[in-house]
Parts: sequence; structure tokens; C-alpha cells
Amino acid sequence: MALAGQDRIDITDLINLHGHLIDAGEWDRAGELFTPDVTYDLDDFGLGSLHGIAAVREAALALGDANPVGHHVTNIMITQLDERSARVRSKGIGVMAGGMVNSVVYQDVVTRQPDGWRISHRKMIAPGGQKAS
Repeated sequence: MALAGQDRIDITDLINLHGHLIDAGEWDRAGELFTPDVTYDLDDFGLGSLHGIAAVREAALALGDANPVGHHVTNIMITQLDERSARVRSKGIGVMAGGMVNSVVYQDVVTRQPDGWRISHRKMIAPGGQKAS
């Protein structure tokens, strides 16, 4: 069974929503992005993995001004895994306060929850980093 068109739209909207919420500092809405038990893999940056929304929020807040002021996503590719999950690969562009620009690859697993699609696993891959698994 192919992923329905509306599911593809909803997943794309989810991936796009990340930058809007994070850039606005709306961490109280992180449950709209992530499953409660999300794994956020930052191994490529030497930071290990974070588990749960609270850990992701705390790590982002601890970075403070070192966070990008603008998170932009592009090149979204969605591959269905099963009826409840899909793999999403996208490219992220982070604009820093001083104007410097960085790039990452987001490798996500999204799962269908009762209230919509959520990111259950996110791996950030540094430029020139690991190949897709």
C-alpha cells in the first residue's frame, strides 16, 4: 500500500513546522513535532543522543545564542516504511545570528500518532558526514 497523498502533505507540513516553532522559541509546542520518547541523534556532532522531548528542549536552550536564528528545510524525500511509519530525509540550512550559514541532513523516522504524524527519531548528519543508512 502506498502512502496516501494526504499523509505525504501532513508529513511535509510536520518537517516544515519544525523551523517555525523552534525559531519562534515555542518549545511548549514541541509535542506537535516529536513523540514523547523521541530519540535525537547528534553523534555526528560529538554530542551523543538525546531521549525525550524534555532532553531535546534542554539541550537547545543550553545552546542559547549558539543556535541558528533561522532553521530552513528543503529537499524533503519521504519513503513509507509501513502503515504507521515513514523515513524522511531532508536538508537543513541554519542561519546564524552573524550571518554564517550551516547545512545538515536530517534523517527522520516519523510515526502516525492518534493526533497526527510525529518525529520519533531524528539523526542530524554534519556536512560531509555519514552516508544515509
